[in-house]
Order: sequence, then structure tokens, then C-alpha cells
Amino acid sequence: MTSFNNQQLVDFVYAEARILDEQRFDEWLALFTNDAHYWMPLTPGQTDPILQGSIMYEDLLLLKVRVERLSGPHTYSQQPRSRSHHLLAHPEIEKGHAWHQPEKGQYTVRTAFHYVETRIDEQRLYAGWATHELTTQDGALRIRQKRIDLVNCDSALRSIQLFM
Repeated sequence: MTSFNNQQLVDFVYAEARILDEQRFDEWLALFTNDAHYWMPLTPGQTDPILQGSIMYEDLLLLKVRVERLSGPHTYSQQPRSRSHHLLAHPEIEKGHAWHQPEKGQYTVRTAFHYVETRIDEQRLYAGWATHELTTQDGALRIRQKRIDLVNCDSALRSIQLFM
């Protein structure tokens, strides 16, 4: 089994943010395992995405559908396209997290962020933390779950077009 050091985990998180900002969505989807989830809780400290409502709780199929919609020529809500920018604090390795078991090829990385999404003359700023549960698959890091905890998750949010 391939093991990864802390710098490689940090580099993975930074690279993923750049892929998103450059809208290389097919490359981004390839970072996920087949059973992965992208989760954005609706309440602070939420522990269950199934029995409690979430802003988003999408599996790989739903992520692919969203990517297809974003890149579709008839998606008029994306004419012109939205753009994003991630500003990340230095990612921290979460050694106390239940998923973090390097001997099994499982890692947890938490990153504070500011995220800007813009389209035409409207710009929105979001702040929060991204928690990546990473696993080793075929000698590479893959995302098993990406959890986005927004500071204001329980407020009325406008439509989020892209991915944080």
C-alpha cells in the first residue's frame, strides 16, 4: 500500500482547489472514489447527512450531472459562466479524526477557506472549512468524502453554482 506524507496531503488539497478554479471538472471528478460524497451540512455541527437536511449531499452520479449541466451549451444560467476563487489557509492533518488511519491508507485533512463565486456583476463570498476524507486507491489519493462547513450554513443562501 502506498503511504503519503503530510506535504503530499497538503499539496493534494491545494491542487484540487486550483482544478476547481480552472473549471477542469472532469479532472476534478476523477479525484473521487466511486462511493464518494460531497456534503454541505445545513446546521453547524451536523453529524448525519441522511436523517437531517443538508444544503448538498451528492454522490458521484449527482456530481457528474451537475458538471454536465455546468458545461452544457444550453445552460442559460451559465451564459456567461460563473467563476470562482479559493483562498485556502494551510491545510491541517486531522490525526484525531476517526477516518484518519494512515496505516490503512486513510487520511483526513481540514482546511479553512474563503471562497468567492462571481457571475456578471454579482460576487458572493463564503467562508468555512473543508474536510477531505482521502483514501489510497491504485497508488493515488482519492476523495471519499468532501465536507464543506460554511460559517453561515443556517442562513438563507443564494444559489451556489460551482463547487467549494
